[in-house]
Amino acid sequence: MIADSLGAIFRADGDTKSPTIAMVVSTLLNIGLDPIFIFGWGPIPAMGVTGAALASMISIATAPVILIILLIKGKLEFSLGGWHRVRPDLALMGKLARIGVPIYLQNITFTMVYWFLIQIVHDFGIAAGAAMGVGNRLESISYFVAFGFSTAAATLVGQNLGAGNTERASRCAWGTILLICIETFIVTILFVTFPRQIASVFTHDSETLAIAADYLLILGLSQMFMGVEIVLEGAFTGAGDTVPPMAVAVPGSLLRLPIAWYLVYEMDLGINGVWWSLTITSFLKAGLMLLWFKRGNWKKKAL
Repeated sequence: MIADSLGAIFRADGDTKSPTIAMVVSTLLNIGLDPIFIFGWGPIPAMGVTGAALASMISIATAPVILIILLIKGKLEFSLGGWHRVRPDLALMGKLARIGVPIYLQNITFTMVYWFLIQIVHDFGIAAGAAMGVGNRLESISYFVAFGFSTAAATLVGQNLGAGNTERASRCAWGTILLICIETFIVTILFVTFPRQIASVFTHDSETLAIAADYLLILGLSQMFMGVEIVLEGAFTGAGDTVPPMAVAVPGSLLRLPIAWYLVYEMDLGINGVWWSLTITSFLKAGLMLLWFKRGNWKKKAL
C-alpha cells in the first residue's frame, strides 16, 4: 500500500520511471529469491510455500524502500520535508476520500462479481476453470498495457487541468485513447484469428484448449472497448471526477451476473455464455463512459 501511494505521488509529479524501476527491482528480486527460499541453497533450508511467502514479503518491502530513498534524495520537484510535523487536515482528507471511495467501490464490485462468475465457470468442470485461467493470463496483455496508458492519461490530464490548460488535457486524453485502440486492435486481430494456436502455448489438454480458444475468440472482440474503458477511468481520475466511472462500472459489472446466468442456463450457450457476458458489458461500459467523457463536465471539476 505504501509503494502504491508513493508511486502515485511520483506519477502525479510526472515521474513514471521511478515507480517502474522500483517495481522492476522488486519483481526481479522475487524471481531470484523464490528458488533459493523454496528449494534451499547453501545454509538456507528448503521452506516450500513458506519460502515463497518470505520471498514475496522481502521483495514487496523493497519497492517502498527504494521510493523513500529517492524521496530523501530530492527526486521530486517538490519537497515532502517535515511531513511528520504536519497536522491532519480533515477537509483535505475528506476531498481525498471523495476521490478515492468511488474507485474503491468500483474495484471491489468488479472483484466480487468475478467470484460469482468463477462459481458458474466451475459448474462446467476443472477444464473450464483452467481455461479461464489461461484466458485471463493472455488477456492481461491488453489489460496491463491499458493500465499503463490509464496512468499516463491520469497524469497528463491532472497536470494540464492544474495548469489551467483544459484543451491540452482533452487532447492528451483523446490521444491516449487512440494509442490504446491501436494496441488492443492488434490484440483483437491475434485473438480472433489464432485463438487455438495462442492458447496452445499454455495448455495441451484438448478440453481446456477448446474452451480457452472460445474464450479468446469471444473476449478478443472486446479488447478495444476494455482498453477505452480503463484509459477513460484514468482520465476521469486525473480530473478528480471519479463518480462517472463508478456510476458506469459498478452497475456494468453487476449486470454481468444476470446476463451470464441467462445466456448459460436459459439460452443454453454453456460456458461461452460467461465469456459473452464479459464482452457485452465491456461494449456497454466503454460506450457509456465515452459519452459521459465527451460531455466535458470533468473539465469543470473543482477540487
